[in-house]
Amino acid sequence: MKSASPVLASWPWWVAYALITFASFPHPWKEGSLDLGLCVAWFGPACLLIAIRDQAPRIAARTAFVGAWLAHAMILHWIYVVVVVYGGAPGFAGALGVLGMGAGVAGHLALFGWGWAWFRRRGWGNPFVAAALWTLIEYIRSFLVFGGFPWAILGYAQHLNRPLATIASVTGVYGLSFVVVLVSAALADLFLALRQRGPFPIKAGLALALAGVLHLVGWSQLSGEGRDPADHPVETLRMAVLQGNIDQGVKWSPEWAEKTLQVYEKLSRRAATQGAKLIVWPETAVPSSILTDPEARLRLADLARETRAVLVVGGVGIEFGAVNRAGEPDLNDLRYFDSAFVFDNQGVLRDRYDKVHLVPFGEYIPLQALAGRFLKTIAGGISLQGITPGDAPRAIGLTGLWEGEEPETSRLTVGVPICYELVFPDLVRRMVRDGSRVLLGITNDAWYGRTGAPYQFLSMTAMRSAENRVWTVRAANTGVSALIDDRGRVLEQTKLFEEGLLVRDIPLAPPGPARSWYARHGDVFIFGCAVFVLGLWAVLGIGTKKRGEALNE
Repeated sequence: MKSASPVLASWPWWVAYALITFASFPHPWKEGSLDLGLCVAWFGPACLLIAIRDQAPRIAARTAFVGAWLAHAMILHWIYVVVVVYGGAPGFAGALGVLGMGAGVAGHLALFGWGWAWFRRRGWGNPFVAAALWTLIEYIRSFLVFGGFPWAILGYAQHLNRPLATIASVTGVYGLSFVVVLVSAALADLFLALRQRGPFPIKAGLALALAGVLHLVGWSQLSGEGRDPADHPVETLRMAVLQGNIDQGVKWSPEWAEKTLQVYEKLSRRAATQGAKLIVWPETAVPSSILTDPEARLRLADLARETRAVLVVGGVGIEFGAVNRAGEPDLNDLRYFDSAFVFDNQGVLRDRYDKVHLVPFGEYIPLQALAGRFLKTIAGGISLQGITPGDAPRAIGLTGLWEGEEPETSRLTVGVPICYELVFPDLVRRMVRDGSRVLLGITNDAWYGRTGAPYQFLSMTAMRSAENRVWTVRAANTGVSALIDDRGRVLEQTKLFEEGLLVRDIPLAPPGPARSWYARHGDVFIFGCAVFVLGLWAVLGIGTKKRGEALNE
């Protein structure tokens, strides 16, 4: 009788990995979200490692792929809503989107499975190797294939773990992934040792001890908060984020354009009565181009003067890419941008930041010359031809925020990451390194509907604050809008699909060099993981080759 394949034989463990991984990230529950990652994420990688413990590298890769595909297809179920409900594509396209994106993530975990089995067969299957290899592969996932897709990186499951989150200011979110896998691999080793009645795994004990030390260090940092000397007071500014709750189905409808502006004008006036000096609108809140719609631009200028506040407004930027023979702009060569516009409190349009990292297939078509004949972008409200990326992430200088300030003097520099950009740690880090003292995250999460995506996205936004030690004010069209402190704690947030606003005095990071190691130096921790993994792989590979040559002599 033919025995079951190794992948099928280990199914209880990779199914457990998939279910635990799914539960490790936020999902909607009643009026808010159910977020179990703090407790359960420690056990997911352990189940996967047990599933592939005795498998050859190729078999381990298949097992890891199947488990990760199941896990991430469940986590990324919201892609169906984006593609079908709001993108207008047929149901099969939504299903293919979910399965395809899940398979893309699973491919990286298959690489982990192969690498882990390879190291294990050479006697190096310990928690430290597992953690470094997993973390390195997660980092690779953040930039390979159409700009990367670092959604549901394991470290985000610990965004509520306040002591552990402190290390993000040194390692980025990848350091949290490292610790989770380190602990989980140690638990797997302990489980197998107990089941097989083997000796105590020393490396597993060392891994758990290191994780404990990191938590104690984190607690000590948290207990030292609020002890700044009295002669160095924290500078604050009263800010507001607006949530207009404009349904994605009517967002770009000409019939709704006037109503949309009225909603945001009303909310801006309410924010001003509460003392807000900086008012932030969500991504593409203005349903027209501020540069080519003089009426919309005039209304925003008048609103800024009326409220005596600086407005940061999401809208569409349009530029002419060429001129015709008569020297006039070529109307057939337009470039569209997903932009944030800055109006000072005198109504002057001071600056514009254009989104740099675009969503593949959502805002542009990869391999346009080939695929563009058959596909169109999902975000068709801005441009059916796709969006042009901005030049580079940068900080923006704001003027007119304090009484007596010279109109041309910028006393506050801010970063305005737009939607998908908030998923990429290095991009946001570059804004902070450029001088941003606070982050103004603007997004339109209406695409996701009532799925787990808005809450998952919020946890990623919170991690950007923890990494860079700056506050983030997050304005989302339909939620979740939030105020996040410099430790990554969400202090206030709105409910999904409700109109509202949040107003608070926001502490500003001190001017000068960025506060966190991560903001100043970037992914040095990942470099260390790469050196460790690749160096060990090279040494073991050379050793294996020499042993083979000796046997053949």
